Amino acid sequence: MTEISTAADGAPAARVVRLAEAWLGTPYRHQGSRKSVGCDCLGLVRGVWRDLYGEEPERPAPYAVDWVLDRSGERLLEAAGRHLVASECRRPEPGSVVLFRWRNRLPASHCGIVDGGGRLIHAYDGSAVVRSAMPEPWMRRIAGIFQFPEDVR
Repeated sequence: MTEISTAADGAPAARVVRLAEAWLGTPYRHQGSRKSVGCDCLGLVRGVWRDLYGEEPERPAPYAVDWVLDRSGERLLEAAGRHLVASECRRPEPGSVVLFRWRNRLPASHCGIVDGGGRLIHAYDGSAVVRSAMPEPWMRRIAGIFQFPEDVR
């Protein structure tokens, strides 16, 4: 594997990618965040956070499968802004946490971690943690790009 550089103000990207890859195949489970047992897209990011730093900075409140339809603000983007480092890059880099807004006027509702080949590691209903291409239509739906912080102490 080619070494991936550290993203500006972030955790080493190669380590983030390796940790995310270890979740591949984990079954989808709404609100889950346990490797090999089950997780959703947020649970994947939470699990990689725990792998990097130990404790999570906060636990999300319970959320319905269709929580985004209530349009109750940008909860996912706001949480990312509290704990991750916003990226200045216009395109995601390896190790980036990417948030997506699938519909205009709806909050960001999906997230994943970019691997070393520019693909997305993410979990979605009816599947598992998988690696997917990010075609241009997905790129146009990016609501935010973040990095894991270098240190959370």
